[in-house]
Amino acid sequence: MFKIILLPVLATLVAQSLKFVIKSNGLKFNWQNLLAYSGMPSSHAAIVLSLATIIGLEQGWSSPLFGFAFIFAFLIIRDALGLRQYLGHHGKILNVLIKELKTDKLLDKSYPKLLERIGHTPKQVLVGGIIGIVVSMIGYYL
Repeated sequence: MFKIILLPVLATLVAQSLKFVIKSNGLKFNWQNLLAYSGMPSSHAAIVLSLATIIGLEQGWSSPLFGFAFIFAFLIIRDALGLRQYLGHHGKILNVLIKELKTDKLLDKSYPKLLERIGHTPKQVLVGGIIGIVVSMIGYYL
């Protein structure tokens, strides 16, 4: 039972920690970046695929709980690839519009800069998923 909770958390910690090592992410270690939404690898894919893998190994690949975890993983990964990338594009466009509006003297309020990188690429999801599966398999067989 504890493996089903601990291994996905461990997979997430591994994926989030690797984000600081990979130069293309451009992240420096600080507490805010520890919870970064995007970048290589995807911790979302790591946690849900780790969960599905350990449930499959512990409960059986034909168990209803594995079926639930598989569908849950599919939805999370689909959102990480599609919806969150779409939101990132909106953030980028709105930031440009807000920047242009700041020259308008009629505006009194300041608008916050929106996040532009909150989605994942397929490669980031693939690497995160591999991390999740490997962490659960190692944890199961140890």
